[in-house]
Amino acid sequence: MKNFISYAIASILIGASAFSAKAQGEPIEKGPKITFEKEIHDYGEVKYDGDEYYTFILQNIGNEPLVLGEVRGSCSCTVPEWSKSPIAPGEKGEIRVKYDTRKPGAINKTVTVMSNAINTPTMVLRIKGNVLPMPTSGSPVNNSGAPVE
Repeated sequence: MKNFISYAIASILIGASAFSAKAQGEPIEKGPKITFEKEIHDYGEVKYDGDEYYTFILQNIGNEPLVLGEVRGSCSCTVPEWSKSPIAPGEKGEIRVKYDTRKPGAINKTVTVMSNAINTPTMVLRIKGNVLPMPTSGSPVNNSGAPVE
């Protein structure tokens, strides 16, 4: 019985000290953590051959520097750009994505972000929308070089 009481008191004290550490705001897990303001961007209707960029904003909500490793689009029509510098705790970063709007039709592409984040080391961002068809002009097309009559 004496051992049981000692064990119960020890358990209560350990639990109380763990609760106290959390209450004082001391981090339990060390490392960078990534979060995005938005994980899906809808371009909506996009003009053919338009200049379509979107910038995803991310933040390091961890307690160590966040490093973005590889960031890649799901095809050659989706090209991401990002800073290679570490993102300090509490700071924000950007991933700028350009979509090739010379491909009419539905947009449904992904950008995969790999980092040293302890919460989600691999994130998948999405872009969607629709590229309108190439506009047609009322002028006749002459590819031979001869004057059009």
